[in-house]
Amino acid sequence: MATPESTERRIQYRYAFYFPDGARKIFRITLRHATLAIVSPERNAYPEWTALEYRRCRNCPLDPSLQPHCPIAREMVDAVCFLKDWRSFEEVEVHVQAGESRRYMKRTTLQEGAGALLGIYMVASGCPILNKLRPMLATHLPFMSSEESTYRTVSMYLMAQYFRHKRGHAADWGLGELLALLHECRTANSDYCDRLRSLGIGDAALNALALLNVQGELTSLSLETGDLTRWERIFGEHYD
Repeated sequence: MATPESTERRIQYRYAFYFPDGARKIFRITLRHATLAIVSPERNAYPEWTALEYRRCRNCPLDPSLQPHCPIAREMVDAVCFLKDWRSFEEVEVHVQAGESRRYMKRTTLQEGAGALLGIYMVASGCPILNKLRPMLATHLPFMSSEESTYRTVSMYLMAQYFRHKRGHAADWGLGELLALLHECRTANSDYCDRLRSLGIGDAALNALALLNVQGELTSLSLETGDLTRWERIFGEHYD
């Protein structure tokens, strides 16, 4: 007999890394369609570095008595184990299968390919800080440029404000609170990097996460300086 869990809709992402020496590594990520939360099997045990109190992020609001493991670390065990011995600029060909309809392929550095993969774990894991970026996973775009990242982040945030407004709450149409959100995300990302750095691993995972932080910093810079003129011009031609 089918259970509600077995029949619920899910989103599948498949990342395949192909190296020049013939090595290959495949990651399959499953998300719940309704919430975009990650679906992952329970482990019998987790490494010590996944404990919530192990180099805990400064802005982490979780209660260790209720949540003994860092949500991001818990979901990223396999990825970190794979990346720990690799260097950032290893050449790699990355194939991404996004759902049933979209495929991407890029020959790039391991840090860029890993950054696209780790970004999913970061926001789908249940981390209460990065949760607010989770809606972007519904239209996950690997290998984003900084301009694409800014456009998608601002668009997602404005849709969130529309739903707040629809429910009768105050909406942040001026994007002021988005800057605060991005700052909190960068703090969590940076502190999580310190957690991994303490393991003495290679720099592939660390630099992959650093690239994600850079994208957030560039989005913040665009908002702080009001440098959205290209988009203002494009929208103005059609919506004035």
